[in-house]
Amino acid sequence: MTRPVLYHCPDARSLRCLWAVEETGMDVDLRMLKFPPRAFEPGYRAVNPLMTIPGWVEDGRLMTESAAICERIAEGTSLEVRRDESDYWAWRNWLHRSDATLTFPLAIMIRYTRVEPEERRLAQAVEDYRAFFGGRAKSIEAALGDGREWLVAERFTIADIVIGYAAFLATTLGADDVLGEATKGWRDRCMAREGFQRARQRQKAAA
Repeated sequence: MTRPVLYHCPDARSLRCLWAVEETGMDVDLRMLKFPPRAFEPGYRAVNPLMTIPGWVEDGRLMTESAAICERIAEGTSLEVRRDESDYWAWRNWLHRSDATLTFPLAIMIRYTRVEPEERRLAQAVEDYRAFFGGRAKSIEAALGDGREWLVAERFTIADIVIGYAAFLATTLGADDVLGEATKGWRDRCMAREGFQRARQRQKAAA
């Protein structure tokens, strides 16, 4: 059986998958791409017609959604919340919230600060979506406000990975001042994990 292949750009959403890989010790073939692939990696279209990151290829099947890939990686490990656990549905909700609610406004900020040429950058859009993210990030603060160390199940899971990535991304964009104090502490715990540190070191070494 061949190793799964992870197509990844440094610090892109695919970092969630690489982080999960490092937490579990799964053996994967890491393929580094320049960001954005649609501009710099024309050959990637043959792998993923969407030209999005991540791309996960396993047993001839392609997966393209980072939270779903994290679910695959977490199977049978402590990063997974099982259906018979009381926090199962809260866990699933966080996985979906990670992109639809939290990473989306940050993606708009990235577009208009880093991707678009200078003449097309929109400061107002950046500020609007920064505030948009701040409002939605209150859900993280509410979940941690009772003194929880992690989001669900009284342990570190892929919910912390997929949501923690959004908090990390906000920090790289200078938008972490909209995060609550409990959220900042939790973000720091996430980023201090050896799995996160190894993932960032591995992407740097492979670039």
